[in-house]
Amino acid sequence: MSTEDHFDIIIIGTGAGGGTLAHRLAASGKRILVLERGRFLPREKANWDTVQVFQKDRYHTDEIWSGNGNTQLRPGIGYWVGGNTKVYGAALFRLREGDFETVVHRGGISPEWPLKYRDFAPYYTQAERLYNVHGKRSLDPTEPEMAEEYPFPAVSHEARIQEIHDDLRRKDLHPFFMPLGIKLNEADRPNSACIRCDTCDGFPCLVHAKADADVNCVRPASAASNVTLMTEAKVSRLHTSPSGHEVTGVEVQAGGLSYVFSADVVVVSCGAINSAALLLRSANERHPDGLANSSGQVGRNFMKHQNGALVSVARKPNPSVFQKTLAINDFYWGDKDFQYPMGHVQLMGKVNKDMLAMDAPAFAPGMALAQMSKHSVDWWLTAEDLPDPENRVEVVNDRITLRYRDNNVEAYDRLVKHWTEVLKSIGCGERIVPCSFYFRKKIPLQGVAHQVGTCRFGEDPQTTVLDINCKAHDLDNLYVVDGSFFPSSGAVNPALTIMANALRVGDHLVDRLG
Repeated sequence: MSTEDHFDIIIIGTGAGGGTLAHRLAASGKRILVLERGRFLPREKANWDTVQVFQKDRYHTDEIWSGNGNTQLRPGIGYWVGGNTKVYGAALFRLREGDFETVVHRGGISPEWPLKYRDFAPYYTQAERLYNVHGKRSLDPTEPEMAEEYPFPAVSHEARIQEIHDDLRRKDLHPFFMPLGIKLNEADRPNSACIRCDTCDGFPCLVHAKADADVNCVRPASAASNVTLMTEAKVSRLHTSPSGHEVTGVEVQAGGLSYVFSADVVVVSCGAINSAALLLRSANERHPDGLANSSGQVGRNFMKHQNGALVSVARKPNPSVFQKTLAINDFYWGDKDFQYPMGHVQLMGKVNKDMLAMDAPAFAPGMALAQMSKHSVDWWLTAEDLPDPENRVEVVNDRITLRYRDNNVEAYDRLVKHWTEVLKSIGCGERIVPCSFYFRKKIPLQGVAHQVGTCRFGEDPQTTVLDINCKAHDLDNLYVVDGSFFPSSGAVNPALTIMANALRVGDHLVDRLG
């Protein structure tokens, strides 16, 4: 490929945003260059090895960032074709209708979005089809209005989880089937790609049965003759015209060489943190504070959710293999004792002794951990992380630096306390494990899987970075299509909203380019 090549569109990144966008645009016939700093994640036995995946961080980057107080941190992200969807849990939720409005929290305000749920609804439906989402409508009282049933049937509960479901129902709660992006056919198990294994949540899928951006989007898109995929190609900076009004060059480091490519439209889809960092690194005479940053908002309002894991241990064994099938939103908007939103609860993948060992004292016997894991039921709790301009991404001495202070802490703490009481009331929490897999403390700063914010979209160029089509206010041909555009975080996994928005922006780009 020659550096003289000019493309209609360059997409930088292949995760939930960039991968989905590439898939939407592939049929347009436009010449598209997709740049990915990583390579295809290898299919190997280590994909399903807990020690390799969790204890040795085999699929996370070795990159070191700086955190609060200039501490060093190794972020929990990976650079692969498909981005972090290669190891996500594939829980694909729509934001609640109310999440698009102004929301008053105990810890502050979530701002109104410039677009509403109705603007995203048709794209949510398309994204659910594209990512093989299984689920069941009308069970969750916070569920937004939906035009049709999920494209695939709900993933069934195993026996112990069904018992917990029934116990929760008897408490007048509303557990529901989690919407999951997996390629499972329970009616024809011999021919099902998904085998309902215990190495899904947080693991790469060896059999390609997880609906990730690589398998579902990038591979089909790159098969088109008009799409070129370049892997192990790290974009170091963007160049602009002398006027500063458009991006004229994308500088790429690949194979020890430097290339500069150009396109009519350049889309940055590196994830909320790396997208902000790329814009900041691309500062020039016309954009001294970084591209698209006349507002001073690039990198600000970084959010990652108040997330935690909770392992409850009961006398009753839990032989579940594929455990991640149930969620509950009864406390999403609060309750009679707390008139503010608390958050969302869902099952995690089943923990095992090697996961528990990561936080157990060195003297803890393996047999005890094995017994504990056989009796555990494992939960993921999410409270909303509120936008704060001082929570931000910076580039200092060419290193990504995260400045972050927890907020909305009371909502998260109340959710943990409330859910602990519920579990004890149904005999599912005789013992509460005080370790990081039952986080009384929250996921630490390096846990940035739910990263959003940093380049908010809106109508006012003085307070936002992007317009409502995710084009930079300051440049005519620069778009950011990943979690960066979120004005607020809601309290459910952001992946489906990122995917739906990529489809929405894709339609806009098709119209723009004609």
